[in-house]
Amino acid sequence: MSVQIARIGGETTPQHPAETVGGKAANLARMAALGLPVPPAFVLPISLCAATASGEADAARDLAAALAEGMQFLEQTTGKTFGDRRRPLLVSVRSGAARSMPGMLDTVLDVGCSLPAVQGLVRATGHPRFAYDCRRRFLESYGTVVLGIDRGKFAEARDALVAAEHVDSDSALDCDALEHLAHTYESVIEDDGQALSDDPMEHLTSAAEAVFHSWTSERARTYRKLQHLEDLRGTAVTVQAMVFGNAGGASGAGVAFSRDPSTGAASPVIDVLFDSQGEDVVSGDHTPENDEALARCLPEAADALRAALRRLEDAFTDVQDVEFTIENGKLWLLQTRAAKRTPRAALRLAIDFVKEGRITPAEGLSRLDDVDLRALVNKRLMIAAAPVGHGTCASSGIAVGRAAFDSDTASSFADAAQPVILVRPDTTTADVAGFASAAGIVTAVGGRTAHAALVARQMGKPCIVGCTSLSVEPAGRVARLGTTTISEGNWLSIDGDAGAIYLGRGEVVSERPDAELAEVERWRAVAA
Repeated sequence: MSVQIARIGGETTPQHPAETVGGKAANLARMAALGLPVPPAFVLPISLCAATASGEADAARDLAAALAEGMQFLEQTTGKTFGDRRRPLLVSVRSGAARSMPGMLDTVLDVGCSLPAVQGLVRATGHPRFAYDCRRRFLESYGTVVLGIDRGKFAEARDALVAAEHVDSDSALDCDALEHLAHTYESVIEDDGQALSDDPMEHLTSAAEAVFHSWTSERARTYRKLQHLEDLRGTAVTVQAMVFGNAGGASGAGVAFSRDPSTGAASPVIDVLFDSQGEDVVSGDHTPENDEALARCLPEAADALRAALRRLEDAFTDVQDVEFTIENGKLWLLQTRAAKRTPRAALRLAIDFVKEGRITPAEGLSRLDDVDLRALVNKRLMIAAAPVGHGTCASSGIAVGRAAFDSDTASSFADAAQPVILVRPDTTTADVAGFASAAGIVTAVGGRTAHAALVARQMGKPCIVGCTSLSVEPAGRVARLGTTTISEGNWLSIDGDAGAIYLGRGEVVSERPDAELAEVERWRAVAA
């Protein structure tokens, strides 16, 4: 089998169907064709996924040839050299099925950050802290995704250094500390019995194979079953030149929605972490800042992002979910896709887009095909108690249930016909089975745009994130909200819209959105 790679960027960017290159790459190519700032990339097609995952004889040869051809294109386009000692090219290796599967497949970042490349980054930028930050990020990403090392081992080493340096988080570590952390991560890999070469092409090949193999992971299979996506044939792999949100104070990474995917309100929703890479935002491990902080710190980039959101919404005639990076003040767009939305938001957005003349009533009806309008209600929580905690609304709605601190317990409660509130320190996409069982979700850290929050919205589950007063001890089956202790099985009530958490079993009052539903019935009458 001969593999035809797709190229994004350079002089021209041909368009390719999502069924061939995946939805992510197809939309990247469309953004590039619109003249929006997209880092150059090449794509290994979906057809190579099954061959690689099943170990077909020619797959390794085809993969090596495609990677060699693609890296030559990236080096020519960027003027950088993969693994170079002076102007090193680093790449991300990302998944992309024909339909969006947010966070369910693997990504490896900063590939090419070998030891010579670290020195090259120092020479090119004069910023050694940035160079060692890229190195330690590569080691953690490669170690967990490719080598299969428990992410907790890297987290334990990082947290120990943060404590020893007497700082609040890894973002406050200085250059010497990050260099030490990188060396510690190398030891973590060695102590796990793994051998790590310093050959960037070997790293790239292994990363691409790992992303292909992530198609068969348990969380990916569970998500496809829950979302009725079992007819998908595999994932493509996009290899893209890295742009760096961790390059200093004028840099950052984030996720933006052109409109609110939780309520449908016609205003952008933007989460950003400064001096960070994109995985920091979507992983749910950090609590990001909002659009006001971005406008205050980097006003030109904020204006460019808002303009890009408007342009993308016009081009795609739908609400867009955009991943972005700002490197030294310059905006780069890494992904756009139709935003996952709550049923409530889907109704409002369909009506607004028809009223604005962006889509026809028939198209509005088609966008509501998956929404059970008969079951759609606006809920209010009736409870006498004051809230015991607050966080940020990631998915609107009301939920009442018993507290569970892991996905297995949530599933057990649900199997016993008990409603569940899943309470976690953070959420990862590995919790997807717990999401399916839960009536609502609460986390101590994370933002509205983390992959887990997207999944909660898609499932129509109320979700509150970034509750700073919450501490969770899953092993001890207990959580604390300030001075209030929550034991497993205690009743909780959450108001996703207000971001409020209550002890006890509140009453839920439901109201039909009659005016909006009447508008949809008028569309049906016209179409009949």
